[in-house]
Amino acid sequence: MSSALTGRAVLVTRPAGVAERLAALLGASGGEAVLLPAIEILPPADGAALDAAINDLDAFDTAVFVSPTAVRMANAAVSARRAWPPRMNFAAVGSETAQALRRIGIAEVLAPQGRGDSEALAALPELAEVAGRRIVIFRGQGGREALREVLIERGAKVEYAQCYRRARPRTDAGALVERWERGGIDAVSITSVEGLENLFAMLGDSGTSGPALLRTTPVFVPHPRVGEAARSRNVGRVIVTAAGDEALVEALVAFFAKV
Repeated sequence: MSSALTGRAVLVTRPAGVAERLAALLGASGGEAVLLPAIEILPPADGAALDAAINDLDAFDTAVFVSPTAVRMANAAVSARRAWPPRMNFAAVGSETAQALRRIGIAEVLAPQGRGDSEALAALPELAEVAGRRIVIFRGQGGREALREVLIERGAKVEYAQCYRRARPRTDAGALVERWERGGIDAVSITSVEGLENLFAMLGDSGTSGPALLRTTPVFVPHPRVGEAARSRNVGRVIVTAAGDEALVEALVAFFAKV
């Protein structure tokens, strides 16, 4: 066990319900996870549309999941009505999402190796020839359109099953800002551009120093796109990690071993 994280506090901004494993890994490495969800996960605005997609699952060849949250919310909605079709193919945009599918009993999952995103999934040879296939993408409301567009260009029939929506939490971050001002936050983990924007807004609402503190604290992100967004907001130290909770903890350990 490394001692590089001993006494270090990491602000974890993942939605409630998906940060526990990371918090446990940080604790096992001597660190402390300070939880402040920057995204709230809510039921979809149009539950009837999701129900219709679930009822029609047997008509689809492949189900794609954009995030671990999509897996969790989709599985809860499907399990309440039926079983997953036995002949359905499953795909995930990255390793964390693939692991989430395996945890609910899906053994065979198509996913890119390493850091995953829509482009990496679309580049897999298994999705090169999809003309005539019906594909359902489980995701939250809104989001990027890149995967759907490229699959349609290849001749697939693609539908969304929007199984949740995201919102900015109504959380008073004043106590966190006070702790941060005393040196009580050593690093920040942010997993999406939306989470980054929400965190800036939440800190700004709670105290004028909040955004400045974020800009001067090391911020760890899982994808270059999130890193670019952080730098555009004048975050001074951005560390892009490999995919997965273990990789994030390893990156934190390596960083603090040098400071």
